[in-house]
Amino acid sequence: RASRAPSPHSPWQFRLRDFYNAVHIGPPFYRPHRKVKATMSEVPPTRMNQQVFKLKKKAAESGHRLLKKKADALKVKFRDYAKSIAETKSSMASDSSSAFFSLTQAEYAAGNFKQKVSEGSMTARVRVGAGIDNVAGVKLPVFSYYETGAATDNASLGLVGGGKKIQVVRDKYTHLLQNLIKLASLQTSFVTLDEAMKVTNRRVNALENVTIPKIQGVLDYIDRELDELEREDFTRLKLVQSKKEALIEEERKKIEADLAAKIKMGLNVSKASDEDITANFDAGDDADVVF
Repeated sequence: RASRAPSPHSPWQFRLRDFYNAVHIGPPFYRPHRKVKATMSEVPPTRMNQQVFKLKKKAAESGHRLLKKKADALKVKFRDYAKSIAETKSSMASDSSSAFFSLTQAEYAAGNFKQKVSEGSMTARVRVGAGIDNVAGVKLPVFSYYETGAATDNASLGLVGGGKKIQVVRDKYTHLLQNLIKLASLQTSFVTLDEAMKVTNRRVNALENVTIPKIQGVLDYIDRELDELEREDFTRLKLVQSKKEALIEEERKKIEADLAAKIKMGLNVSKASDEDITANFDAGDDADVVF
C-alpha cells in the first residue's frame, strides 16, 4: 500500500504551532512577532552616541527653559483672569439687582409694557462676536459686544408716561448684558487657560524629572564605559610592553650565555664594536664612474 505524505495543513502542524506560540519556543517562524523596546541604558558606549545624547540633553534643556517661561506667562495671565472674574462677579450682583429694580419702577410708571415689546419685530440690535487671543502660543476664545445698527423697536414706548424710566431700563440692561458677555469670555478663557497650564506643567515636570535624568544617566553610563575601555587599553599596552621587555632581556641573557660558552671553549670571539666601520675605507681608492 502506497504511503501518503502529510498535507501542509495537517492538524498536528496546527497544534504544534499553537504550542510554540503559547510557550514562545521553537523555530523563529513559529514565534509571535513581538517588539521589544530597548532601554536607554543599553545604548552602545561609543563616542558617537555620547555626542548624540549630549545634543539630546541640550535640546531637552532648551525645551525645558522655554516651557518654563511659557508656564510662567500662563500663570501670570491666569491670575489676571481670576482677578477680573472676581471683580466682574462682584459687580454683577449689584448691576442685576439695579436693572430688575429699574424694570419694576418703569412698570409702575408706564404700566405693563411687556406685551407691546413682544409685539415688535424682535430684530436684534446687539450681537456677540467671537475672536481669538494668543497667549504664549495658547489660543483663547474671546467674546465681544457689538451693535448691529438696527432701528430701535417701540421707540414711541412711554410717550404717555414713564418714558424716562424705560430709557433707564434700556441703559441698565445694556450694561448688564455687556458684563454678562465679558464674564462669559473670561470664564471660557479661564477654563481653556487652566487646561493649557496643566498640560504645560506636565511637560515641564516630565522633562525635569524623567527625560533629562534619563539622558544624564545614559551619558554617565557611556562615560564610565569609555573610561573603563581606556583603562583596559592602558593595561593591555603595559602588559605588551612588559612582555617585550622580558623577551629582550631573555634574548640578551641568551647571547651573553653563548659568548661566555665560546670564550670558555677557547674560541675567538669578536665582540661588536661601537666604532664607525666606514672610517677604515678611503673613497679615493674607488675608480671613477663614467656615465
